[in-house]
Amino acid sequence: MLLAGCRTGRNYTSPEGPRYAGGPRAPQENGDTTRLKVVSFNIEFALRVDSAIALLASAPALRGADVVLLQEMNEGATQRVAEALGLWYVYYPAIFHFRTNQRFGNAVLSRWPILEDRKLVLPHVSRFVGTQRTATAVTIRVGSTPVRVYSTHLGTMSDVGSGARRDQLRAILSDGARYARVIIGGDMNDADVGRVARETGYSWPTEHEPPTSRLGRLDHIFLKGFGLPDSGASGAVLEVGHTSDHLPVWAVGLLR
Repeated sequence: MLLAGCRTGRNYTSPEGPRYAGGPRAPQENGDTTRLKVVSFNIEFALRVDSAIALLASAPALRGADVVLLQEMNEGATQRVAEALGLWYVYYPAIFHFRTNQRFGNAVLSRWPILEDRKLVLPHVSRFVGTQRTATAVTIRVGSTPVRVYSTHLGTMSDVGSGARRDQLRAILSDGARYARVIIGGDMNDADVGRVARETGYSWPTEHEPPTSRLGRLDHIFLKGFGLPDSGASGAVLEVGHTSDHLPVWAVGLLR
């Protein structure tokens, strides 16, 4: 009863939804099928969406991204970002957040068509408030090549231990095992959890980027089935003003 009284949100336990999706009003021009720029950004409860849109559209390192992974989003904010950037999108909330009175979850935005999608409910609910963590999974088609993409937000240090975060990432890796090319990104709440991805054959381009929050280097991108350019493979945008309490990170993958 005490735990129920402390809950910060109500879990959406069904892998089927709620689900929100859409596409650009005008057809996208064909892009470069040999390389993908991936951006991941936790926008802090989607509080400053206009500022985030301006940053994503204007910062040289982020502008023109092929795949944008967003965390701490609601459905309206996701749609606004996707429409502003002219991208397809899928959003699955993990919980209904009581304090903000909004849905809270992860989104994938893509320049390339989205073929199918689902929500992954990750193991290990919060030890104190019982809320769950999820990943939004989509398959996009880059030219004729399918690419599996995941946007996720693993448990915080107060939610779960480091071993549980590794289990959460392993659940995503397990789902991605049947795909030759995979992108995983998001707020990992852990500077070292990428070792788990690397052990299963992923590259970790954001491993040595600067801290992305006041708690450390928590936001990452992992790639499987992609090459990395000799230079300019990844980075973090260090100046975001008051847009979020996290910095956006980016990485470039070369389609082999």
